[in-house]
Amino acid sequence: MSAVLTGGNLEVHRLVHPVLVVARDPDGRLLDIPADADANADDEARFAESMVHMEVTRQSDAATLARLEARIADVLADVRAAVTDWQPMRQRLDEVVESVKTAPAVAPEAVGEVCEFLDWIGDGNYTFLGYQDCAFEGPPEAPRTRLDPARMLGVLTRGGRPVFDRVADGRPIPVEVRTFVERPDLMMVTKANLRATVHRTVHTDSLCIKYFDDAGRVAGQHVFVGLFTASAYNRSPRGIPYLSRKVRRLLDAAGLPLDSHDGKVLLNVLETFPRDELFQIGEADLLATAQAIVRLQQRPRVALFVRRDDFRRFVSCLVYVPRDRYATALRLRIQDILVDAFEGEVSAYYIQINDAPLARLHVILRTDPDNAAMADVAAVERQVVDAARAWPDHLRHALTEALGEEKGLRLFARYGTAFPPGYSDLFSADAAVTDIERLEQARGDAGLVTTLYRPITAPADRVRLKIYHRDGAVPLSDALPILEHMGFRVIDEVPFAVRPADGDDPVMIHDFGLRSRDGREIDLGALREPFKEAFRRVWDGGAESDGFNALVLAAGLGWRQVAVLRAYCRYLRQAAIPFSQAYMEHTLNRNPEITRLIVRLFQARFDPAREPDRDAAIEALHEQIAQRLDSVASADEDRILKRFVNLVDSTLRTNFYQPAADCEPKPYLSFKLNSQALDDLPLPRPWREIFVYAPRVEGIHLRGGPVARGGLRWSDRLEDFRTEILGLMKAQQVKNAVIVPVGSKGGFVVKRPPPGGDRQALLDEGVACYRTFIRGLLDLTDNRVGDDVVAPSDVIRHDADDPYLVVAADKGTATFSDIAN
Repeated sequence: MSAVLTGGNLEVHRLVHPVLVVARDPDGRLLDIPADADANADDEARFAESMVHMEVTRQSDAATLARLEARIADVLADVRAAVTDWQPMRQRLDEVVESVKTAPAVAPEAVGEVCEFLDWIGDGNYTFLGYQDCAFEGPPEAPRTRLDPARMLGVLTRGGRPVFDRVADGRPIPVEVRTFVERPDLMMVTKANLRATVHRTVHTDSLCIKYFDDAGRVAGQHVFVGLFTASAYNRSPRGIPYLSRKVRRLLDAAGLPLDSHDGKVLLNVLETFPRDELFQIGEADLLATAQAIVRLQQRPRVALFVRRDDFRRFVSCLVYVPRDRYATALRLRIQDILVDAFEGEVSAYYIQINDAPLARLHVILRTDPDNAAMADVAAVERQVVDAARAWPDHLRHALTEALGEEKGLRLFARYGTAFPPGYSDLFSADAAVTDIERLEQARGDAGLVTTLYRPITAPADRVRLKIYHRDGAVPLSDALPILEHMGFRVIDEVPFAVRPADGDDPVMIHDFGLRSRDGREIDLGALREPFKEAFRRVWDGGAESDGFNALVLAAGLGWRQVAVLRAYCRYLRQAAIPFSQAYMEHTLNRNPEITRLIVRLFQARFDPAREPDRDAAIEALHEQIAQRLDSVASADEDRILKRFVNLVDSTLRTNFYQPAADCEPKPYLSFKLNSQALDDLPLPRPWREIFVYAPRVEGIHLRGGPVARGGLRWSDRLEDFRTEILGLMKAQQVKNAVIVPVGSKGGFVVKRPPPGGDRQALLDEGVACYRTFIRGLLDLTDNRVGDDVVAPSDVIRHDADDPYLVVAADKGTATFSDIAN
């Protein structure tokens, strides 16, 4: 009953089972429970009964309680049937022993062995649960099974419970049964399909003993079902009839003296062999398996031994794995491999772990008898070997395979035990090889490295990002806004602290789960490199973190192309466009095709490598933009997109394609604009202006004519410094009305002032921003001054339509003059 309850997911809280002497009437009704009653008294109405009281998990569902009651009643009926027919089954066993003694054409030695074994099981070593007479009728070429219900005993009298699935009354004898019939063996010990409900809820042990007709042909078989008692499992097989002779024959076949080392090892293997297997396995298979297990003792390794039972209903798998690697998770992985390979389901499993170097897992799989195919055991064993390898073993193999033995072993010595347990649960050793290469980069000069990937089972709108960081954990408050600005929603984050053997501080791996904000599919191949570069630039401060970065995902742009659009947006904000930066970001992201065309228009105008078809390309791009603008429903979005197109068309020169001295992109952008061609520009309009953009600084230089003079200003008006400079230029125009050149004025703002308000730090940042601003201006001149800040009254030659630009600064005090001499 306990098995019934636990099988129904009920917890037994209390179990009380006193044995009481009760008095009952002939109909079984309770009459009395005498306090001093003696069950052995002369009163035949007195019985010793076990009263079972169980308290289980509370149940209130009527249907559940009804099913539970029915199952308990079923178990009690089995117990009653087994107990009632126990003596008749013992008598039937005695009759079988007598019939075996007269079996025709059977070697006397075999007869004696079977009789001795049957006497042994009848001597309290076997719990009888049922019996049936399985007769074979019909012509020899097509015999059928005849099961006489009148000759059934025990639990088999309850009907509808076949011992073997394909052995039923009136059906042809299955091929596997005919194979046993045709063998010279007199008896077979095997597991039945029938599960016991008495004592243990396992498949019953079935004893099949042939009987013969007058002509000496096999006429049927006696089938006993029950369970071997503990003595069958605890006693040495040499003390069990039937097994003792099997063991002796195997030792003789192996040719090993019992007093030899190998003989003792083989005997130990046989004595500790799974007892059910020892009863059922053929001697040839047992010898081969036992000798292979002996070799395992000499050279421990992972091994698999497989046996299919005679009735093709079960596959028995013995798996040996190193004891220190055995764990529940490994057992489950091995079971999954076996289930897939043999297309079965786990019926039972048993574990043996002692002081031997190998643990033994015995898995019994129930299979379809009609599926005669047998998996490639060698291939299945390789899968088990792979599953049983410890994760560091896989890592060692993966590193040497990918990087060669010398480098692979060097990195394994460094990272073999560096990863935390949670990492090895989630990632394979092959994935770790890639991570180790990134960790090595992060430990070097890179500092922070990223990789973007998609798990096999992830949907198309999701990817994962790994960040490798050598200087401790990455603050999530820094990383999350960057990722969200790039068009993602962060779903989860899993950190791993990796501790290389030759380092004191851990290197962090942050594994972020990302989903596109609007649900669009992510082309990982196209996105991977642009995203990694954009993230690195933003993290290092070389690019700003804002909604324009979502164009990397939405429009497939690179970080510098995004920087051009961001710089134009910043100029439009200075030029008093009536839209916020957030709205302009939203507009470009909502119209990715037009945004890409605007960037292509910029490239067509200024890419120095595109000379021959420049005009034709520009004209074609204008036509494509105009066609797509017709489908933009929002008037505001149409106006914003047209202002970006107008800005590109009004740009005369740019330093976008000028590399720095180290051949890297310059950390700032400069645009020389034709102010007269710009739409909606506040009056008065300068003749030309140069806008300089960088994450740390923004600045502008306005000129009233081809020949102009004026100065530069450090402005503190971040949102509208152009308005301030425009007013100063206008004042300079008036001041210079009677002289030549006409007025000009420039200014810049410091975007990232140092925190804390330290004056010297602020002045240092101002000088650095001033230098960047000057370099941005000089990038658009013909003659360069180098890296030094230009001195007061320096005159710099410009191009033909811009002959002179005069700037002034007082380097000694790091203040800036409004007047140039």
